[in-house]
Amino acid sequence: MGITVSTVNAAIVAAAQAARRAEVELNAADARMGDGDTGVTVRRVFEALEAARPGGEDLGQAFAELAKVCSGATGSSLGTLVTVAMMTLAKPLKGQVDLPWAELPALLADVRDRMLARGGARLGDKTMVDMLDAVIRATDGLDAPEAMAIAALRAADETLEDFRDRPNRIGRARMFADRTVGMDDPGMLAFHRLLRAVTGAEVPHA
Repeated sequence: MGITVSTVNAAIVAAAQAARRAEVELNAADARMGDGDTGVTVRRVFEALEAARPGGEDLGQAFAELAKVCSGATGSSLGTLVTVAMMTLAKPLKGQVDLPWAELPALLADVRDRMLARGGARLGDKTMVDMLDAVIRATDGLDAPEAMAIAALRAADETLEDFRDRPNRIGRARMFADRTVGMDDPGMLAFHRLLRAVTGAEVPHA
């Protein structure tokens, strides 16, 4: 079986739980370079999605409903990007009830491109989209969910570490970019924490 509405709902529950656990950590990370509210924003978005988990079997309809919920949950830039993701997934999945895992990377590539266009960032600017791009590349060509989960989390781990010593080049943090060297981008950190919870994966260590 591939990805169904039940799969999506289970991921939302796991993400909401992770958002609650990571709220303080994410706020602290954001306070070093921004408003200090990333944790609050992520929690609000995913608690709203958790409370409005869609029924039915149509994946496109489910993502359309989730996009509406997300757009009303927060006016933040991060919330907007999550809304963009849901809207981007809704159209091609209209009428589909079971998405093969192997088709997920291509859909996420469309999400990445829409996020870049909407947010004005470029790959390499040290944002959550850099981590999404790494996950897409790591999972492309795979079709087993367990293998995809491990590959995705490994890519996220490596991306977080790789970008830590780079400057932020977009958003408020770009105004003092040099000071962000050695810090995790809050959006990237949030993506990592949610991905770890949603996949339930443990990356094997050599």
